[in-house]
Amino acid sequence: MLAKKIKGVIKMSKEVLLRFPVDIPEELKDEDVLRKGKEIMVLELLRRESISQGKAAELLGIDRQALFDLMIKYDIPVISMTDEELRDELTKDIFSGETK
Repeated sequence: MLAKKIKGVIKMSKEVLLRFPVDIPEELKDEDVLRKGKEIMVLELLRRESISQGKAAELLGIDRQALFDLMIKYDIPVISMTDEELRDELTKDIFSGETK
């Protein structure tokens, strides 16, 4: 694990080694397996709300719309609100922003 301190914040970069008990079929290229592994790890961090949607898109090298498509595919909520927050949002006047 590599770590560097930037303005009082420690940034960590991790390298993950994937080992498979069987040979990977020839039609699966290393870069495809690595891309999919990275995608799964980033999406899991997003599911746990450990990273933002913007950071997830940046890490995957995709735009927000492509990220939303992945989130839908893997059943990750695009908006994370408590029941109370959602109720407040749904009862706001769309013009004033005040709760009715």
